[in-house]
Amino acid sequence: MFTSDRNAYRLAFLDAWQKLQTRQPLEPVEQQIIEIIGEHPEYQAILADRERALSIDYLPERGDVNPFLHMSLHLALRDQVRLDQPKGMRAHHQRLVKATGDPHAAEHRLLECLAEMLWQLQQPGARAFDEAAYMRCIKRVAQGKGVKRRAS
Repeated sequence: MFTSDRNAYRLAFLDAWQKLQTRQPLEPVEQQIIEIIGEHPEYQAILADRERALSIDYLPERGDVNPFLHMSLHLALRDQVRLDQPKGMRAHHQRLVKATGDPHAAEHRLLECLAEMLWQLQQPGARAFDEAAYMRCIKRVAQGKGVKRRAS
């Protein structure tokens, strides 16, 4: 499922949604996708219009939130928690879930770190993914502090 082809990636979400609507059996990753879509009813209308979903550009400079990116971050974070990779991720997640009382809200807070790291990787002169910096951010968020953003 992981690809740099925007449409192929979006199709994974669109196909899972369509399978749910037509009551077809879901693969395990599709079941995970459906759970995330269920937590984001605001994106369901987008998924219902396949052609538009494949063609629309989401521009952060316009203030757009890319629903496919957002849901993909949830999927990636859940894998990190499940695998406890990076080491300690599961414990930080559990601490934040306990503090918020809401697993989805806890994920949204942790997603800020993942989104920040991905943004950093896209900047000119960016180096490889900095796992230590990522885990420092995760720890800060799990302790109830905000994400430290660096200037580009």
